[in-house]
Amino acid sequence: MKRKKRKARNKVKFSKLVIAFSLFLFALMIGRLTQLALSSKIDGVDLKSLASKRTTRTEVLTAKRGNIYSTNGDVLAQNIASYKLIAYLDPKRSENQKTLQHVEDKDKTARELAPILGMSYEEVFKYLSKEGVYQTEFGSKGKGLNEITKNKIEDLKLPGLDFIQSYKRYYPKGDFASYTIGYAKTSSDDETGEEETTGEMGIEKSYDNLLKGEDGYVTYQKDLRGYKIADTKEDRKEAVEGKDVYLTIDSNVQFFVEQALKKSQETYGFEWFNMTVADAKTGAILATAQAPSFDLNQRNMTNYLNYSVSSPYEPGSTMKTFTYMAAMENGVYNGAETYKSGVYVTSDGTEIGDWKREGWGVISFDKGYALSSNVGIINLISRHMNSTMLRLYFRKLGFGKKTGVQLPFEETGSLNFKYETEVFNAGFGQGITTTPMQNIQALTCLTNDGILLKPYIVSKIVDPATGEVIFEGRRKELERVASTQTVEKMKQLMDDTVNGVGNTGSGYRMDGYNLIGKTGTAQIADENSGGYLAGEDQIISSFTGIYPKDDPEIIIYASVKRPGGGNQKAIWDAVKDVVANVAKYHGHEPVESTHEKVVKYKMPSFTSKKVENVRQNLNMNGINDIVVLGSGNKVIKQYPKSGDTISSKDKVYLVTNGEDVVVPNVVGLSSKEATQVLRLLGLKVKLEGKGYVVSQSIVDRKANALEEILLKLNPKFDASG
Repeated sequence: MKRKKRKARNKVKFSKLVIAFSLFLFALMIGRLTQLALSSKIDGVDLKSLASKRTTRTEVLTAKRGNIYSTNGDVLAQNIASYKLIAYLDPKRSENQKTLQHVEDKDKTARELAPILGMSYEEVFKYLSKEGVYQTEFGSKGKGLNEITKNKIEDLKLPGLDFIQSYKRYYPKGDFASYTIGYAKTSSDDETGEEETTGEMGIEKSYDNLLKGEDGYVTYQKDLRGYKIADTKEDRKEAVEGKDVYLTIDSNVQFFVEQALKKSQETYGFEWFNMTVADAKTGAILATAQAPSFDLNQRNMTNYLNYSVSSPYEPGSTMKTFTYMAAMENGVYNGAETYKSGVYVTSDGTEIGDWKREGWGVISFDKGYALSSNVGIINLISRHMNSTMLRLYFRKLGFGKKTGVQLPFEETGSLNFKYETEVFNAGFGQGITTTPMQNIQALTCLTNDGILLKPYIVSKIVDPATGEVIFEGRRKELERVASTQTVEKMKQLMDDTVNGVGNTGSGYRMDGYNLIGKTGTAQIADENSGGYLAGEDQIISSFTGIYPKDDPEIIIYASVKRPGGGNQKAIWDAVKDVVANVAKYHGHEPVESTHEKVVKYKMPSFTSKKVENVRQNLNMNGINDIVVLGSGNKVIKQYPKSGDTISSKDKVYLVTNGEDVVVPNVVGLSSKEATQVLRLLGLKVKLEGKGYVVSQSIVDRKANALEEILLKLNPKFDASG
């Protein structure tokens, strides 16, 4: 009996414990619910924000990137619509819909999509066969689709396909002013899928903030599938379009420069070639290009540096212009003063020679400039100047500091010279480094009566939404750096260099075009030994020019590194092509030259001489019409022969030690000249008629000694005409 009572009491106690524990749990639940209801944060989590994120969606409204134009209004960079193809795979998307909203027939869809996307059937079908996904994309082949491809896919009328529109940067002219325009690259966020386009080179980088504009956004309430809930409030901020940038680049002048560089590359070859053309009156950059170049849409560049501003190098003898100007501005220049050319021995025993080591005897400083004499520079400095005078004037012209031309990654170059030999070298452009843009800036003082101008490449920036011009580039005078007397004297020396007889710039002479300038040939520094590399092509050839001499319109700076075989024609031909085309574009016809046209020259023997040395000798003496037969490097025969007197209008034929000699074109020569030229090659000649050659039976191919070449002749002046 007692045992039963004890068990009953234990049951009552256990029941009370269960009831008490249950009441405790219930109290905890009530407390937790109260906390959840009254608290804004639970365990550090903002509940309101969490709920909002689950029920709201914010989409970025991407701003349209601004366009880049030439000064002519040609579009150089623009945004075009780009599409990404997606396919909806979840059958639930089609529930309660009148038409299919997902891909049901995967086989048909894969077969019809594959050829348009440039993919195999198997690739497309694999994407469409993904399990447990709401939608799928098609890899790289399904991105960046243009409007035409999008329309082709839409015409298939396949259910379940859709497009996501974005924009991509497009460059209509491809490989054109590439290092100036630069490119913008689009990247996407892996988490949000949002895309951002950023300028990485050229104007695209310099003006990235203005070009990209300001993105907007739209925030709205969404359902479980992510779609906007109808009739709910949305918060929207519209995107602000990027600004349009207009360059000073003239599309026509740029085309002339690009074509000249490509022609030179195909004909001669080189490591690189840079050319810049500026408006002589304002400093506006009309064209600037370099080769090798690249297509902006493919970004197939082999080099990221813009040589016009980003890669300083030793300029060579073009710096002699500014050394001479420094002497003039310091009042120590006397052009009639003489010195002995050839080789100069410095106080430490270093020998510095002219490019023609034997020199030209005793000559004046004026003549030394035209002949590009290093020894002339040394005598000018040692007699009348010092390192401080030279450095201060170089810096006054803008060397050793950035020009601020609005292109990214501009370098300053270096004016480090202190000791005697270093000062002498600096005077003729070795041991210091400059950029082409610095040279363009320095030359502006010679076309503006001694006033230095700042070069610029942006003509204006426009707000496309309002048409308001928010920036306008214009002529900017920096300071007076030269007197009128210095300018006129310097232009006269540059004129004599190009248009005088037997001077170093004669390769640039253009009858009818009053082009003036200064040549430069700098040895390439050996980065390992600290000296200079040996070899005829281990050079950087350059030219600074002004056209025309009187009332100048353009300034031109050109430089080519390692021209094939050291051939100066690589740069001569390119510069002259550009000048001739610009003159025609500006409406100028060739004018009668004021210089003596015909130069007499007695032919020496060139047998066993190097072809390039012979060519240079002839050019220096006003003979520019030279025909080289064969690809050898030495002359074995010549016409006219040694001792003959010719004029600058005559043609010279050089037969080399190469085995690939072909029959030259002798049309236009007299019967006597043509016969002598062809007999140099051991060929038989038959003449038909009298006078000058009007046609020939064999030309531009190899001919054996047994073949006979028929030359048809006519009198030069036909009375019947």
